[in-house]
Amino acid sequence: MWSGKREMAMSRPSDDELALHRTIDLTTLGRRSGRPSRIEIWWFYIDGSFFITGTPGPRDWYANVLADPNVTIHAGEHDLPATAQLVTDVETRSKVFDSELTRWYSSQSQRQRLIDESPMVEIVF
Repeated sequence: MWSGKREMAMSRPSDDELALHRTIDLTTLGRRSGRPSRIEIWWFYIDGSFFITGTPGPRDWYANVLADPNVTIHAGEHDLPATAQLVTDVETRSKVFDSELTRWYSSQSQRQRLIDESPMVEIVF
């Protein structure tokens, strides 16, 4: 029987809707502890794909992803399971760091060092 209340199934928002969130929370599983670890982080929607990166150097979130690529993206009210795929392709890495969206990183390190050494994953839903 219809209750008169509007019922909506929660579905994944469109990529364009998700891209409006420049800052998200990322939950990974601790590589040693196995416990969820949640951090606030930037992500970038570039040429139809979502990327998370950083400046060169060790990052706990990246080490966790290397051990287990299953992650949760928290964007607005959405908690979305995803896979973090390592980005090793030089062309893709260059494309990410050449984007206007990642301009801040160029002030933190030389472009070639960013391309060669930065942690980078593509988020796949």
